[in-house]
Amino acid sequence: MKERQQIINLLTGVQSSKRSYYTELKKMINELKKKNMQLEIINDITKSFNIDMSIDDMLKNTFDKLKEIFSIGRISLLLYEQEQLILTNVYPEHNLYFPVGFVLPKEHSLYWKVIQSLEKMLYQVQEEQVFIENKVYKALGIHSVLLIPLMRKARVIGLLSIGSKEMIVYDESDLSFFQQFGDQLAVCIENARLYNEVLTSKKEWEETFRAVSEMIFVVDLEGNILKHNDAAKAFFSLDSHKTNICKLLSIEPKESPIIENIETKKPVHRQFHIRQRVCELHSYPVWNEQQKIYAVIIYINDITEKLQIEAQLVQSGKLAAIGEMAAGIAHELNNPLTAILGNAQLLLRSLRKDDRSYKLLHDIYLCGKRCKNIIQNLLTFSRQDEYVFEQCSVNEAVEQVLGLIGDQIQKQNIKVQKKLDHSVELIEGNIQQIGQIILNFLINAKDALEEVEKKRKIIVVETKKVIENGKQWVVLLVRDNGKGIAEQHLQEIFNPFFTTKRPGKGTGLGLSVSLGIAEAHGGTIEVVSELGKGSEFRLKLPVQ
Repeated sequence: MKERQQIINLLTGVQSSKRSYYTELKKMINELKKKNMQLEIINDITKSFNIDMSIDDMLKNTFDKLKEIFSIGRISLLLYEQEQLILTNVYPEHNLYFPVGFVLPKEHSLYWKVIQSLEKMLYQVQEEQVFIENKVYKALGIHSVLLIPLMRKARVIGLLSIGSKEMIVYDESDLSFFQQFGDQLAVCIENARLYNEVLTSKKEWEETFRAVSEMIFVVDLEGNILKHNDAAKAFFSLDSHKTNICKLLSIEPKESPIIENIETKKPVHRQFHIRQRVCELHSYPVWNEQQKIYAVIIYINDITEKLQIEAQLVQSGKLAAIGEMAAGIAHELNNPLTAILGNAQLLLRSLRKDDRSYKLLHDIYLCGKRCKNIIQNLLTFSRQDEYVFEQCSVNEAVEQVLGLIGDQIQKQNIKVQKKLDHSVELIEGNIQQIGQIILNFLINAKDALEEVEKKRKIIVVETKKVIENGKQWVVLLVRDNGKGIAEQHLQEIFNPFFTTKRPGKGTGLGLSVSLGIAEAHGGTIEVVSELGKGSEFRLKLPVQ
């Protein structure tokens, strides 16, 4: 108020003249303009310095406005990170001496002196000074520099350097403005750094979320999907429309894992079948600060291939045990069988065909020979460690398997009809593995016929050749007139451990292992079935 009264006295007093009146008025207007520009600079920094504006743009805007009220020629910014002072920005760009990213050494450094003192400094460039910055100032023609440490919560975050090509002196109000300017700049830089850290963390989390190969959903307590990753989108062919997790997984709302999460307040684990795949589901409740569940994370892993490998290992283990047992049986039985067959042949030579004993000896010889063939077929079939692919015949594989279980099937009043096309080409494969598929088809057909009361039970085994899309295939069909398979189960019969047989009758591994073998041979398995009328399984293998 005192200063204001002095100005009024100067303007209106008796001693004032017209000249002094206009001089003081002009001076006052310039001061007001300067104050307004300073406020505008502070306001611009507060408003415009955000994530969309770079520090270079901010320095340019600030520099252009500062030049209107101060004689300055250069502005630079250094950030203090990990106990290093790093040059990050310079404007105008042609006033760059050290490259951006240059780390200032601590020895004989004016900037480090200011950082350590935490006090602003107006430095007049002189010849006798030994600071390393003097070399820069002389090269750029800078004569005075205002250095302002940038502080945030009593912690230094950087240094602002404002250089002039004149020997400039700032009054207290100017220094006060520059201090405010530095403080506001420090706040903006710190906020931008914190925001970028959050933004980077969010981006890293989202990239990780999208990159996970298993399906992940974030759902609310009603089951509405809030977020999902790329794996879930690809598996379920999701679009941008919101949907419910129960509808997506084809489960009843009352059976939703979310309900169990809410009731037990614990993670939930389930296994289910969907789209001919076996999936494992883990559901985890998400808690807020009040320790209330507000969402659920659902993690789904497709374990079909894993179960198929496990099934093949189980089946291979069984076959290895059978092979070991069969080798022992063959060793024990081959010697007595050799004696039986040899003696029977010797006795047959000494008897006439019309002799009463001839027929009995001939039956002994045929039964002994059949026993030897069965043992040989069992050994051949169980030799699963020899997975060498070579030219082999599907017809021969059929004969080997029928030699093993043909009589067992016929003893259950089931007629086996063979329709083998002997003109079909050889395939490139492993006859023991092909035999394993055929054996599984025949056992399934036999079991399907056991559970129905029919006077005429038939299994048809057929081979033929077909041409599809210019490619030649050998097709093996095993058809029965048994109980058939329900339509809803047709999508799941190839899933490991899924079976329609009664408990203790089947493991659910046979078709899963068979499909894996067929695909390893470049082929596939198809099934056609009607409940109550029977089933037909088709093994398709390519002709090489």
